[in-house]
Amino acid sequence: MILQALVNHYENLMEREEVTQEGWCKAKVSCAVNLSGNGKILGIISLKEETERGKKTVWVPRQITVPEMVTRSSGVSANFLCDNSKYILGIDADGTNRRVLDCFEAAKEKHLALLRETEGEMAEAVRRFFETWDPEKASECAEIRERWEELTDGGNLIFCMGIHYAQDDPFIQETWERARNKSSEDGQTGICLVTGKEAEISRIHKAIKGVPGAQSSGAALVSFNAPAFESYGKEQSYNAPVGKYAEFAYTTALNYLLDQRDYTFQLGDSMIVFWSESAEEEYQRAFFGAADPKPDNQEEIRGLFENLKKGMSVSVEGFTINPDQRFYILSLAPNAARLSVRFFYQDSFGNILKNLSAHYERLSIVKPSWESREYMGVRDLLSETVDQNSKDKSPVPNMAAFVLRAILSGARYPASLYTDVLIRIRADQGNITWGRAGIIKAYLIRNGNWKEGENYMGLNEETRETAYVLGRLFSVLESIQMETNPGIKATIRDRYFNSACATPATIFPVLIKLKNSHMKKLERDKGSAKIYYEKLLTELMGKLDEYPKRLLLEEQGKFILGYYHQVQKKYEKREEK
Repeated sequence: MILQALVNHYENLMEREEVTQEGWCKAKVSCAVNLSGNGKILGIISLKEETERGKKTVWVPRQITVPEMVTRSSGVSANFLCDNSKYILGIDADGTNRRVLDCFEAAKEKHLALLRETEGEMAEAVRRFFETWDPEKASECAEIRERWEELTDGGNLIFCMGIHYAQDDPFIQETWERARNKSSEDGQTGICLVTGKEAEISRIHKAIKGVPGAQSSGAALVSFNAPAFESYGKEQSYNAPVGKYAEFAYTTALNYLLDQRDYTFQLGDSMIVFWSESAEEEYQRAFFGAADPKPDNQEEIRGLFENLKKGMSVSVEGFTINPDQRFYILSLAPNAARLSVRFFYQDSFGNILKNLSAHYERLSIVKPSWESREYMGVRDLLSETVDQNSKDKSPVPNMAAFVLRAILSGARYPASLYTDVLIRIRADQGNITWGRAGIIKAYLIRNGNWKEGENYMGLNEETRETAYVLGRLFSVLESIQMETNPGIKATIRDRYFNSACATPATIFPVLIKLKNSHMKKLERDKGSAKIYYEKLLTELMGKLDEYPKRLLLEEQGKFILGYYHQVQKKYEKREEK
């Protein structure tokens, strides 16, 4: 299903002329070797382009269409007309050696074989270059010597004559297509699992690049290279027969998606890519903004969700969104030389937006006055589960991907999201951010079927839920302590919060005794404050029959919410004053 969706996406991209045809690919090219008619090097032309990377301006290789490149992991295998300096010039940073010479000889053999009978000045120039170039004397060439470091930094090189590239020459293109079609006649054929048609089966699939943590040369999405995977003796990718066309199409589409940095985002160790069936970027832009909102697009996201809820037309920057448009989300994670699929989800774009909107409503909770965000994106949400003072701020990999899938599909949240938040709060000695409180509320509503949860966006003064009331009571007791000792650095939260949340019957009698001494001091210094707190304590204690010996995990979440809401109410009253 994944490969079929990617092949369809490739075909839509082809109609929009955004990807190359079969047998060709986009490559990052650093330099062009400028040749004379007799194959002599006239100079080196830099093809790097200036671009903005964050706050810096950097020079990056240019994307150029070249003959399809081979998949290389080890051994010597040359590309046609586009390769690194080892194959094109027979040199590397340290000069040349036996391995580098083997690479050059492989490229020489391939180019001479393909261009032997090709007409045209360009083919003659490339042919003459390989016949006359001596890698061991490369340092004697002034043009090479001046650009040695740039040429040998691992980037790809191509050939040109002035402003004309070798791969654009019509005679060379005809030769390449003829050679490619001839090689296809010799391969193993079978039924392609993607198209369902008889086709030559692709033995090795092109590498997928752009997934952080995978090999820089790329990783395989389909690969079988160990006896345990070779059912009935079928080696390489014959175990999952994919035709040459389908293999080229899905790898090209996936590499194109991963190269769209404006429409991808990393979640834990996974890279998330997404696309619409129509291949229109406006859907990607709308999804990216809704799933990972920033402080400057909150109004836009609110309008999008409100229009969707009212059944009105939804538009993004003047483009009208079709709610029935099919939309795909793919999560890929690195796994040595391969890629693992964390999840693949597809649904109509309207349903995905509705599920996102429902998630944000469950997450909605009273916030500190300084917080300007209305919507917390999935990446910010997951950061609430990790220690922000640690070097590695990545959430648990599996959990991160499962949380996104649950949000998109409207399914139950992974239990690990809830437990990780509780663990983080305990580790931080009761430090409850609005994000953590929102996660607890959303989890209890969706997973715990907490029907009253929607009434807990702010302080619920009417409820008699024991765990929630205990959380409020703990906050009031802390406030009394802080009122009595202005400037105190460590409160009862630092010492007793975790125990009070888990085993109230053990801790609250101690806290009540401590409160009595604080109230005596308040009576002397702040009589009005004493009256206010006595009324509030009387109200809360009246809602409790007894202190439970132990609170279950769901009850601990309600305790935390009660504490958080009461604290926010206190700050709200101060702001009103």
